[in-house]
Amino acid sequence: MRQHLLVFTVLLLVSPLTLAAAGLVTVKSQHSVKETADKLETVLNQKGMTVFTRVNHTEGAKKAGLDLRPTELVIFGNPKVGTPLMQCEQSVAIDLPQKALIWEDADGQVWLGYNDPEFLRKRHAIEGCDAVLKKIDGALGKFAEAATQ
Repeated sequence: MRQHLLVFTVLLLVSPLTLAAAGLVTVKSQHSVKETADKLETVLNQKGMTVFTRVNHTEGAKKAGLDLRPTELVIFGNPKVGTPLMQCEQSVAIDLPQKALIWEDADGQVWLGYNDPEFLRKRHAIEGCDAVLKKIDGALGKFAEAATQ
């Protein structure tokens, strides 16, 4: 009985967003989706990252005659960072280049989300790349903070 109570308590404390998006780091933004994506693109360019493209899912939905709250995807990377990770475990290339999803939820709150490097470690059974993963984790966190504050 005590074990069931503990499990129930833990489930109450875990946000629904976390349950729905395992492996996704999410950061609240103080800006609109477009402003957050613009700020992210600016900081990525300043840090020498390549922004490959931005996908405006809302516009795509509109073209299909559908409604979707503001949602944008920014795809970015740098071979100097990604290649060492792929050298550790080549299958991680399916998750590269990096992506940041910026969306507005049903309550009007804007979020920025990206793949947690620890999730990638587990998903691809990456071993021996702690320094690379730590570097990526730190960089992604700084990019997200700069775009959302």
